This record gives sequence, structure tokens and C-alpha cells, in this order.
Amino acid sequence: MATSQGALTRQTNTQRGGQIRPRLDGLFLAGLLIAFTAVLIGVASTGISLSYFLQPTGAVIVLGGTLGVTLITTPRCSLLNSARRVTQLLAASDQDAAALIEQIVEYAQARRRGIMVLEPLIPRIPNAMLRKGLQLACDLTDRAELRSILETELRMAERQGEADAKTLEVAGGFAPTIGIIGTVVGLIDVLRNFSNLQTVGHGIGTAFISTIYGLALANLVLLPAAHRIRAQAAENFETQELILEGVLAIVDGLHPSLIRMRLGSFLRKPAKADGANGS
Repeated sequence: MATSQGALTRQTNTQRGGQIRPRLDGLFLAGLLIAFTAVLIGVASTGISLSYFLQPTGAVIVLGGTLGVTLITTPRCSLLNSARRVTQLLAASDQDAAALIEQIVEYAQARRRGIMVLEPLIPRIPNAMLRKGLQLACDLTDRAELRSILETELRMAERQGEADAKTLEVAGGFAPTIGIIGTVVGLIDVLRNFSNLQTVGHGIGTAFISTIYGLALANLVLLPAAHRIRAQAAENFETQELILEGVLAIVDGLHPSLIRMRLGSFLRKPAKADGANGS
């Protein structure tokens, strides 16, 4: 038993170390790079100089207007939470559901000697919800109350993820409209100098750049980031649901093999070939 507990401690420390140093999400950065590069290549293929699209007036109107509208529509606390969530988009999730299941199974094996055996191991658990769940399992005697607390935390995490995504989604909805405002301002300036027909065509083209700024900000940055936050929240929900079932199974004293089998349903199964069942 001492050997098993030592192995569990080493495994926990290793996983904890991986959690402290999150790696950069290469796919997220690659997506941004590909999207912006494709737009720039498309613009360059028309033969128009990229400097033609550098319009400080339009940039100020779109960026400042979108930021101002976001401040109007979003409470301060929600805005700070959304900003914090955006910074987390650069970090890739290292959570391995299979490894987490094995960790829970190890705790279930240790629990067979009594639930309080887990208490010295709890501070070294890297996953916050698993750590909290096992601590509550040691402190509470009412299983229903334990389940209620964990389910409430699970629902609140899902709701917070939706709120953070909604902030960016609202900003992405206003950005194109504010770009149109910049375009109207540019057209007014063109009409003001309408007597000089030589500059009218150039002025109209410049005016519509504000619309491009608004569309690009919404569809290349804000809306994709909102969808990414929702995807992360959904992934986190599945992980927390797995932990909830694992903690309750440990409290119930189920056999570790049965726990592994029950939690295995949370793992994504590989797609089978169409003819696999017929062979």
C-alpha cells in the first residue's frame, strides 16, 4: 500500500508540474496567422498597395467605437472576466481525460482503507475541482449535499463561460455597424470636396475601408474568440462532469475497476468504419 501511495504522490506531482506551465496553443496562433495572411494575400493579388488600406481615421472610429460600445453594454466585472478569459486563449489545454480517470481510480484504490486516507494527498492534487471535491468528501457526511455543491459549481462555470463569450459576441455584432459609420463619415468628406472630381473616386474607396476594418475586427478576431471560449467552456464542463461522477463513486466506495468502466464513457470513442459491423 505504501508503494501505491508513493506512486500516486509522484503521479500527482508530475501532473501538477504540467498544469503550472501551460504550453502555447499553436493551433489558435496558426488560425489567426492563416486568416490574416489569406486576407493580405487576397488584397495584394488585386494589385492594390497595402498602404492604401492604412486609414487612421477609420481605425480610430472602429476600434474606439467598438471599445466604447463594449464598455456601455458590459458591466465592469464581466468585462474584466472576459479580458482574463481572452488571455487564456493562448494557453493550450493539457487536460487528458484518460489520465484523469486513472488518477481518480488511484484515489479510489487508496480510499478502500478509508476516506480520510485521501486527506494528506488533497493539497497536491493539480485539478482544482477534483481537489475541492475530495476535500468536501472528507468533510461532509451527506452525499446529496456534496452532489448539490459540485453541481452548482459546474453550472456556474458553464454560465460564466457563456457570459465571457457573450461579451465578445456583442462587440463583434457592433463592429461592422460602427465601420459603416466610419464609411458614412468618409463619404460626407468626399461630398464636401465634390467639386474636385479627380479626388472623388479615391475618396470613396478610402471611405469604405472603415467597413473593412469593422468586418475584419468582427469576423477575424471577436466572433472567433467568442466561439473558442464557448468550446473551451464545453470541454471544461465535460471534465468537471467526469470529476463529479468520479468523486461520488469514490464516496460510494465503488470498486476501482467499476469506476474506470463508468468514467470511460466520458472518453471520445474513435469513429468506426462503415463496414466494420458487417465484417
